[in-house]
Amino acid sequence: MPAPATGVTMSLALEGLQCSIKHDPSGSQLTTVPPKDNGGTGATFSPTDLVGAALASCAVTTIALVAAREGLTFGGARATVEKRMSPPPRRIAELVLLIDMPAGTKPEQRARLEEIARTCPVARSLHPDVKVPFIFRYPEMPFS
Repeated sequence: MPAPATGVTMSLALEGLQCSIKHDPSGSQLTTVPPKDNGGTGATFSPTDLVGAALASCAVTTIALVAAREGLTFGGARATVEKRMSPPPRRIAELVLLIDMPAGTKPEQRARLEEIARTCPVARSLHPDVKVPFIFRYPEMPFS
């Protein structure tokens, strides 16, 4: 029988258009504001920006966790995500995720690591209408 779902409490306070969000277990905080094209200042992350950031963070972190458990080589990775909004009604239409894989990633491990990223919890939580192309870039391997 699967373990019961666990919850994490987050709290927020809205002042004007700025939303202060607190991760209750750790006390970490962040702020969101609407983007300029939707009446905000664009001074920091918007709520929809956080969805893209969550996808990128989840994908690379999940790869690292599974790789460690399975004894696969995996060092530092970098990711860039581009959020594309639909015309009204506004919604996230596409999150293009580019993951720069670390040097030393063995060619025979690539398919497994890519599948791990594509099936991370955030990717599986997105509505099917949201397009999520994953692009993996590998550094050239030096000849030995």
